[in-house]
Amino acid sequence: MDTALVIGGTRFIGRHLVEELLAHDYDVTIFTRGNRENPFAEDDRVEHVEGDRTNDSALEAVAATVDPDAVFDCVAYYPRDVRAATEIFADVDAYVYVSSGAAYGREEIPKRADETPLEPCTTEQARDDSMDTYGNRKAEGDRAVFAAADRGVNATVVRPPIVYGPHDYTERLDFWIDRVDRFERVLVPGDGTNIHHRVYVEDVASALRIVAERGDPGEAYNVADRRIVTLEEMVDLIADALDRVAPRATESASGERSEPRATEVQVVHVGPHELEVGGLSPDDYVLYREYPHVLSTAKLADLGWESTPLEEAMARTVEHHLEHDRDGSDHGPDREAEERVLGVLETM
Repeated sequence: MDTALVIGGTRFIGRHLVEELLAHDYDVTIFTRGNRENPFAEDDRVEHVEGDRTNDSALEAVAATVDPDAVFDCVAYYPRDVRAATEIFADVDAYVYVSSGAAYGREEIPKRADETPLEPCTTEQARDDSMDTYGNRKAEGDRAVFAAADRGVNATVVRPPIVYGPHDYTERLDFWIDRVDRFERVLVPGDGTNIHHRVYVEDVASALRIVAERGDPGEAYNVADRRIVTLEEMVDLIADALDRVAPRATESASGERSEPRATEVQVVHVGPHELEVGGLSPDDYVLYREYPHVLSTAKLADLGWESTPLEEAMARTVEHHLEHDRDGSDHGPDREAEERVLGVLETM
């Protein structure tokens, strides 16, 4: 394969995918509405076609103009989008749909791409635009891919859980990085052994390319960190990364010292009753999940895919966090509420 069309490509997963494809000598075209800054505007290796992916005529036009070997669909949020794309790009060597671990409809440990059932999807859910039906819509998109493969289309599915890394506009991991960076005591709901599988964004990008090149039509592949860590272990990884990327200050030659970062953190476990003091609950914390969410990645690893060591992935993520003003405050409690909880714990 030599040419690739990335539907999306300027924001997060798609942006890293473009970089991955360029690193492997693809000629890349991105197809976006042009509503966001194009990070590849000055890169003559990347063509940009503006258009709305929900407009079938626009998709048909870019298919005829680009004639790609591989198509990567990063922004298909409705089953109709997938059905249209698999019709329009029926003759490409590979069509890869970015689905989600949320598509799984049963709690299992681990969730396996070929065994764990998917969420159902009603006609109403297929058209809904709320997060309540996100998993349903992604699952129906998967079924559209499988139907296309039955017709002879070289279509595959990649299912990531929560994705983190540089340029993550969701700020979900930023909440925890900010807490570890600024406070000596970090509240962790429960006993810290909560598991919510995550995946580093560059590993999603490499998975998409590898599935396009080596995956089998009609198959789905999970992509997630090969090493699973608990919520508390994640906090420790962040603290270690902060010490590596922005180490605690030491005395300069002039004898001056700057304020050290609060990376020597104390994890404080809090249960539901203690959290109630601050008007909080465990579910207020992003990446907390009462039942473990674990995806099996063995099928993808069999294609030769490897994940980035967690220490390296977290260091890059933390470094990017420190360069920007994202704090993830929309994804967790106010610190004032947490301080009330900490105050009560000190009296017990």
